[in-house]
Amino acid sequence: MSSARVDYIAPWWTYWLHQFPHVNLRFQPLDHTFKPQEENYQQSLIFLGCVAAAGLGVNLLGLAIYLSCLCCCRKDEEEEESKKSNSCCVTWAAVAAGLICCVAVGVGFYGNSETNDGVYQLTYSLYNANHTLAGVDSLVTGTMGGMQSGLNEHLSRLGEIFAARGDFVQTLQFMQQMSDNIIKQLLGLPDWEKAKVDLAAIADQTAYVEYYRWLTYLLILILDLIICLAACLGLAKQSRWLLTTMMVFGVLTLILSWASLGADMATAVGTSDFCVAPDKFLMNQTKDVISSDIVHYYLYCSQTLPNPFQQFVLQSLTVFQRSLTTMQIQIQGLLQFAVPLFPTAERDLLSIQHLLNNSEASLHQLTALLDCRGLNKDYLDALIGVCYDGVEGLLYLCLFSLLAACAFSVMLCAIPRAWRQIANRDRDYDDIDDGDPFNPQSRRITSHHSHQGNMHSFCSYSSSMGSQTSLHPPTQAVSNAPLSEYMNQSALFGGNPRYENVPLIGRGSPPPSYSPTMRATYLSMTKDQIRHFGEDFRA
Repeated sequence: MSSARVDYIAPWWTYWLHQFPHVNLRFQPLDHTFKPQEENYQQSLIFLGCVAAAGLGVNLLGLAIYLSCLCCCRKDEEEEESKKSNSCCVTWAAVAAGLICCVAVGVGFYGNSETNDGVYQLTYSLYNANHTLAGVDSLVTGTMGGMQSGLNEHLSRLGEIFAARGDFVQTLQFMQQMSDNIIKQLLGLPDWEKAKVDLAAIADQTAYVEYYRWLTYLLILILDLIICLAACLGLAKQSRWLLTTMMVFGVLTLILSWASLGADMATAVGTSDFCVAPDKFLMNQTKDVISSDIVHYYLYCSQTLPNPFQQFVLQSLTVFQRSLTTMQIQIQGLLQFAVPLFPTAERDLLSIQHLLNNSEASLHQLTALLDCRGLNKDYLDALIGVCYDGVEGLLYLCLFSLLAACAFSVMLCAIPRAWRQIANRDRDYDDIDDGDPFNPQSRRITSHHSHQGNMHSFCSYSSSMGSQTSLHPPTQAVSNAPLSEYMNQSALFGGNPRYENVPLIGRGSPPPSYSPTMRATYLSMTKDQIRHFGEDFRA
């Protein structure tokens, strides 16, 4: 880059990305110069995408190994501490995945907006530069057309009118020479037609691609957020079908994250290669279309360094201005001296004067458009938009892809463990006897059918019977059940209850967790009452 370039300095992250290895698909190192037309350079960018694909393969392989170990190496789920530990791990994994996913989505929205702003600034500058070049071409074409057709037509009619006056005819011939000189100077200006078409095509294509890129990333961000929230909801509600669905979508989103990482990284590296030396690339691209002096004049726009094109433009515009001034002086003289003698010539002379006034106005506009400051400002705005906002946004999108891949990897590790816990819980419930009054499922069934029949509990019966002193229980004999039966019944109610030292009294004996007062009330019931309420207690 020229030492005169002081108004644009590439940001540090473009130099960092520019130093990335450039290797083709045959693993041959390449030059870091931005050459998008060459096949080897294109392969070096594709190689970066292949690196991301390799990362995806390693990620999926790690998940496959983890799931295989999870299925093969089962722990003892009956231990309470192990259950609590696994549940805690799943909870913290879900929290970590949710936080990482939220951070990733926030970073992604910012990066998508920054990239869109940078590309919008690029397209705006391209359209503005195209408008400037189109204005130059329009002014040059219009002035040349007026001089070649309109001025020559009026001069021919005036030559017929002034045929008898040789001095007036000489004045007309001199004006014809000035008109030819102006056309010659206009033809010496650069032809912007081809460059104008290229800029418009690049701007249209860039805007088209950017719109769909922005929309695609917006949908990806929304999809990641929805999957993350749905997975957390499935873990909270312990819904199997929701967890299974989110696991499938999580794998697809993981693949999509790595694919976007490869595309963003390749685009960022390629753009950084351009941003490090943009002037050199543009000089090489336009050397067959426009002179290098012209391109250098508009790229650097230095008022201190001499430029051949700048001197040529100033010289041409100066000759243009002097020729117009001379022609206007001649027209004023003919209007003053020739019109009284040839009244029919007044109309053509006024038309020529109007044409010269329009040409002078076009000259001032052309001078302003050909000045390097306008196009140079558009050029710098485009560079700042692409190399600052655009590349920075791509880096944030790369960070988003990495964070999203990490979040969904953690989620895919947590969901199978949550699935196992749900399966173990349901299996434990299925192993408990449906008639066990301490079975949670039995409790739910009892509460569900409570409206079908009024269940008489022990407390309600004792309250309806009045005080214990009014009861006349028969003498109850203590059961001589064997010790093994007592131990089996003891183990059914939790192992070591407080009142296990009293042997169970037949099948109608209350649970060991009853207090002594409740036990005494229960034993005070008559046999008829036990036969009447026995079925209710067994329920």
